[in-house]
Amino acid sequence: MQPRPRVQDGGRHGSRKLEDKVALITGGDSGIGRATAVAFAQEGADVAIVYLNEHEDAKETERLVANEQRRCVTVAGDVGDEQFCKDAVEKTIREFGRLDILINNAAEQHPQKKIEDISAAQLERTFRTNIYSFFYMTKAALQHLHEGSSIINTTSVTAYRGSPDLLDYSATKGAIVAFTRSLAKALAERGIRVNAVAPGPIWTPLIPSTFPPEKVERFGKETTLGRPGEPAEVAPSYVFLASSDGSYFTGQVLHPNGGEVVNA
Repeated sequence: MQPRPRVQDGGRHGSRKLEDKVALITGGDSGIGRATAVAFAQEGADVAIVYLNEHEDAKETERLVANEQRRCVTVAGDVGDEQFCKDAVEKTIREFGRLDILINNAAEQHPQKKIEDISAAQLERTFRTNIYSFFYMTKAALQHLHEGSSIINTTSVTAYRGSPDLLDYSATKGAIVAFTRSLAKALAERGIRVNAVAPGPIWTPLIPSTFPPEKVERFGKETTLGRPGEPAEVAPSYVFLASSDGSYFTGQVLHPNGGEVVNA
């Protein structure tokens, strides 16, 4: 990608808000997931990142985390498979002995001009990756989470304003909002907070890999700030929600979207 997404703020110095915590981040090999892994490491956390098959990208995330003197474990596999999600959580526990934060972030999108062009296979695949995996990972992680733990789900601005070319993707993102609000109520008595982040147009590898060049050229220019956001500008939302700074937040959605006002 040119320019390369900015996944860390070079002038940022962590204040140990996540000292010795352990986080599991799906889709942690690039984009927002990578930026969140690095930000968590800057705050003193060790991380396990889950990714599909982008092994070199995962190694780069691992290197960036190591630069912050924290450990990173990489786990390759399909989050749409429930058994893999169980295995990923168990590997995290074997490596670190605990789990404090779950970031459900993995997603895929396949633009189509018409609903008639969305095949049953695409619909199934998009839902399996984008929302089934959130159920699978959460179910597997819950036996290890504890009072004070945090679950953070990545939704999207498309959950609020829709997207004519991403009908199935935006539908999953709307489901994530409902999942977040419902799970927050279900886990409140256990002292586990559940929140979400709804990024707007963020410059990640997902964009040039799924949109035509003319749309990539215009990407993010319709925002109030007139540009796409960088992953490093989204990661602090996850740090806030995962740390004690966000202790009175549950069932909520943060909106790093360049100034678009949505019905939150």
